Amino acid sequence: MKKAQCAASPAKSETPSSKRLRPADSPGITSPAGKDIADILESIDKRLSSFDARLSFVEILHREFKCLRESLEFSQQQVETLAAENATLKESVKCLTENVTQLNRENKKIKETVIDLQARSMRDNLVFSGIPEAAGEDAETTVKSFIKTHLKLPEDTVKNIVFDRVHRLGPIRAAAGRPRPIVAKFGHFKQKEHVKSRGRELKGTDFSVNDQFPKEILERRRVLFPIRRGFIQKGSRAVIAVDRLYVDGQLHRDPDITPWLY
Repeated sequence: MKKAQCAASPAKSETPSSKRLRPADSPGITSPAGKDIADILESIDKRLSSFDARLSFVEILHREFKCLRESLEFSQQQVETLAAENATLKESVKCLTENVTQLNRENKKIKETVIDLQARSMRDNLVFSGIPEAAGEDAETTVKSFIKTHLKLPEDTVKNIVFDRVHRLGPIRAAAGRPRPIVAKFGHFKQKEHVKSRGRELKGTDFSVNDQFPKEILERRRVLFPIRRGFIQKGSRAVIAVDRLYVDGQLHRDPDITPWLY
């Protein structure tokens, strides 16, 4: 009996240490140390999650930066291409400008040549202004009568004057209007100059006798007349020859007044 009791007694008996340890071993109860570890692990997990989020954001920024860099590189290439094209265009514009300038110079020379040829073709012509106009008149007879009466040339001299052509200028005007001028082309230059030299006889009258010029030269002469008058008033000797002003024997050049000379 004693042996049986001894054998059964160990199963029933518990030590104080075993009693203290039992609550701690229970799965439903967490010790303070375990709770701290769990908090630390949870904090680490949150930080890792935050780090992952930031890492994802950094990756997004990296991709955007990469796209931006590629865009900037493309833009730089475009700028370089445009700069090269602009340089080419500038060179082309420069060449075109030089060509236009050259063409303008050549055109001016051609125009001046044509004006000079027109002036030369009119070298033997005189324009008689203010002579009354009559229906069915013979212009040559009218001019010869005018030369004899108003320019006071001898009749024999007038009879010997040879004309190539004599006619009124422009369309017929109203009866009350100023008579059309008469242009006469002389057969001999000396005869023309002789008649022209008698123009002083017309001072104070409504008549005039002048060389015939192209309209471009007439415009230039209108510009030069008041300038010539100013030089004369200052005591200088000023003469207009066609479309050039000579002052004391020297050609008067002024880009603002005589641009056709440049």
